[in-house]
Amino acid sequence: MISDSLSGLTPFLLYFGTGLAAMVLFKVLYALLTPFDEWQLVKQDFNTAAAISIGGALMGFTLALASAAKHSVAYSDFLIWAAIAMAAQLLAFVVVRFVLMPNIVSKIENNQVAGAVVLASVNISVGLLNAACMSY
Repeated sequence: MISDSLSGLTPFLLYFGTGLAAMVLFKVLYALLTPFDEWQLVKQDFNTAAAISIGGALMGFTLALASAAKHSVAYSDFLIWAAIAMAAQLLAFVVVRFVLMPNIVSKIENNQVAGAVVLASVNISVGLLNAACMSY
């Protein structure tokens, strides 16, 4: 009975490990898109707006990533949809930064929480929509 329960351990470890690696890759790519370093702003300056911003981005991506893992029919399918989820989340930031709130960068650098909440909300909303659209 225990061996039956543990038969899914290898796929779990593969998907979970890949998911964690994808989250790290997303954070790196997200940081490249932003002209500021969220981690530095959070760790050194205790910038709440930066924490909200990066937290919302990671949550939005992880929501979509979780849906990709749940609904994929094979590991390769998971990888493809994880990449699509990542692209959608990165695009969300670009749209907020250059279309919806062109001054979002200075708002976050100046620890203006209201702008960060909007950015995080957009990221989480895109992640939810992204996740729902992957339920094929």
